[in-house]
Amino acid sequence: MSRKMKNKIVPNILIERIASEGKCVGHHEEKVVFVSGVAPGDIVDVRITKGKSSFMEGEPVKFHQYSKDRIEPFCSHFGTCGGCKWQHINYDLQKNYKRQQVLDQFQRIAKVQIPEVLPTLGSEKVKYYRNKLDFTFSNKKWLTLEQIRSEEDFDRNALGFHIPKMFDKIIDVDHCYLQGGISNDVRNELRSFALENRLSFYDIRNQHGLLRNLIIRTTSTGQTMVIVQFGESDPKSIDLVMEFLKGKFPKITSLLYVINTKGNETFHDLELVTYSGLPYIEEEMEGLKFRVGPKSFYQTNSEQAYELYRVARDFASLTGDEIVYDLYTGTGTIANFVAKQAKQVIGVEYVDAAIEDAKINSQINGIENTLFYAGDMKDILNEEFIQNHAAPDVIITDPPRAGMDEKVVQMLLRLAAPKIVYVSCNPATQARDLALLGERYQVEKIQPVDMFPQTYHVENVVLLTLKK
Repeated sequence: MSRKMKNKIVPNILIERIASEGKCVGHHEEKVVFVSGVAPGDIVDVRITKGKSSFMEGEPVKFHQYSKDRIEPFCSHFGTCGGCKWQHINYDLQKNYKRQQVLDQFQRIAKVQIPEVLPTLGSEKVKYYRNKLDFTFSNKKWLTLEQIRSEEDFDRNALGFHIPKMFDKIIDVDHCYLQGGISNDVRNELRSFALENRLSFYDIRNQHGLLRNLIIRTTSTGQTMVIVQFGESDPKSIDLVMEFLKGKFPKITSLLYVINTKGNETFHDLELVTYSGLPYIEEEMEGLKFRVGPKSFYQTNSEQAYELYRVARDFASLTGDEIVYDLYTGTGTIANFVAKQAKQVIGVEYVDAAIEDAKINSQINGIENTLFYAGDMKDILNEEFIQNHAAPDVIITDPPRAGMDEKVVQMLLRLAAPKIVYVSCNPATQARDLALLGERYQVEKIQPVDMFPQTYHVENVVLLTLKK
């Protein structure tokens, strides 16, 4: 069946609803068809890209009718760039779909009794909400089919984002609506400068070239960090680039670079050079300052991060007498945010550098009731750890997308804290963990929070209480 259907055009499919990962659902001869790039209410012809015995996947090739809920995308790169895939859906519906996504995952995976899922807490900003973007230099710019067929000689250097499913093709971004401030100007001016000075853009497939990656981080306090990643050690050219950025953009408060000749763009194991300014920027939340270094994690929507942490703190209902365990604490943002309402907060995180940042963030805010430990969660949260610390009254856990290791879940069951506040960026793995925690806990509240407008991603906060 799958081989016969692949590349076949299936006509007049009514798109019925949005499913997981932002794909939409239609039917063909009683078989489910997952379609990307459409909206509920569209009627489309679909080219099948994958066929299984129980479902098919495809892409639209012709629209016969557009959904009444469609809106005009605001970005010229929509449909090609891998981000902002829901620009064609109005924001109120986006929030509804995200709530439904949480509900679907919990009903399908968690299989525990749940209260009503609260309406998604929306983001005030639906454009220019990100505080961090990574751009890639490439000598393999993505060209449209029309450009290829024209046989014109196009400049193949690009600075932008990866095309989905094409690791070596980069779309040359002229304006990105995800990040405000000087982000677009820095990217466009640096690209022009590089072209004028004939500096080499990175060859991703063959792994050589000077200019490799550009990271721009901004804060709600108006600070800007720019990190340039070079693929070659060429001191003269590196100084040329960095001096240009320093002179052209005096608003950059933290200008750094790193030389990376590895096979990937990660630089957490490499030394960064502070070319000018400070080696960090500072974010602020309720008067608290959080130092963000080039290797630090901080939620990429600063304003909505505040709303997310407020929900977590409200769910915890702290009175000032509680011992709080903050698992997967990162740079201690949640730990320090709730510390004033708790007796003590103990944060645990895998990354050593993040724990050092957490300690600094406590220090610069005069917070003295936090303790931080670095190590693998499933190893550090053991019987010895419990014996050496007071038992938790509240556990706040904010794991990565993969969720919690089963050993960690079993330890939470062993600890039996009266409350668990579970913050998740992946409702599917959160639901999986809740199925295990359901042995001793009941779900009291569920609050989706939208950190990423124009995408299908949703954060979710759940309050669990110990069964009596």
